[in-house]
Amino acid sequence: MNPKIKLLLAGCLALALASCRKDAKPIPEVVTTLLPPNPNSSIKGMYVLNEGNMGSNKASLDYLNYPTGQYQKNIYGQVNPQITLGLGDVGNDVQVYGSKLYVVVNNSNKVEVLNAKTSVRITQVNITNCRNVIFNNGKAYVSAYLGVVGDPKAPNGAVDEIDTATLQITRTVTVGRQPEEMAIVGNKLYVANSGGYSPPNYERTVSVVDLTSFTEIKRIDVAINLEKVKADAYGNLYVTSRGDYYTIPPDLFVINTNTDTVIKDFGLPVSNLWIDGDIAYLYSVAFSYTTGKNTISYSMINVKTQTVLNQQFITDGTDKQITVPYGIAVNPVTKEVYVADAKDYVTPGMLYCFDPAGKKEWSVITGDIPGHFAFIY
Repeated sequence: MNPKIKLLLAGCLALALASCRKDAKPIPEVVTTLLPPNPNSSIKGMYVLNEGNMGSNKASLDYLNYPTGQYQKNIYGQVNPQITLGLGDVGNDVQVYGSKLYVVVNNSNKVEVLNAKTSVRITQVNITNCRNVIFNNGKAYVSAYLGVVGDPKAPNGAVDEIDTATLQITRTVTVGRQPEEMAIVGNKLYVANSGGYSPPNYERTVSVVDLTSFTEIKRIDVAINLEKVKADAYGNLYVTSRGDYYTIPPDLFVINTNTDTVIKDFGLPVSNLWIDGDIAYLYSVAFSYTTGKNTISYSMINVKTQTVLNQQFITDGTDKQITVPYGIAVNPVTKEVYVADAKDYVTPGMLYCFDPAGKKEWSVITGDIPGHFAFIY
């Protein structure tokens, strides 16, 4: 969790728990025309998951409809009015697999499963403190923290396997403490362990799980407080470390999955990244408790050569308008780059779109804390 959110929680959590969840009402849909209609678009839409501040029950789902050119804010509430409390509390991940959309709702302890074309709710799968989801051969894999914040005896985390046909949990494997993102290369599942519930005693490993036996076969020592893990096309993983928010800065590492060893330390602060082809688009929001401030930066890496490029993916100065970058995606067809801005974490955020030359094309108001994307084909 971003340290800024933790600070905000201190003043409002009691009020939120006492009233927000009890009195929450569906968020109305707002439709904005952003683009010229394109009925022949090969990408039919992009889902944007807004986290909503913890305890506020304000997670929401937006949808950019490419054939109509419309941005539909809070499409979940519009098509699922019977779910009176809405999507839930803290939307942490959204992914498409087959005909279904999977929305991981962390503090509501569930994975919402929707029809990917209509956003209509199919069911929910209950998983305590779930974090992220990834897919392979008809199975969904969901990481889960387990335990509670501040508990030095919190149990190790787990990854649950869900059959995407029956939507039932079939197997569970124990990994490190407070696991975050995952990646799959070959028959191995790689899980970034954070240990974020017990600073300064962070985890510093990536768990390697054999998918056939569904057992943890090893751990790779990387760095403290790991979060993101992305696979490139060359058998390598890009893994981010959030550091300790004091003297150890965030960083980016590369793991070779043939040897399961760290082969590069970029010495580069990275909070999140999206790999498209040979290019990784990155941003960093390096928060320091010492200064109480964020240091924000943007960069690009050629993953084939593992080199930092001397260019930016925002070239028109719009980055100065972005308060807190919180999510990133790249359109695989047009190569447009989308950057989500969480603003102050408690009011509606903003989504920016940049063309391949780094010029702003448009921006639109989102739900609270936009941060996760999924494309529909």
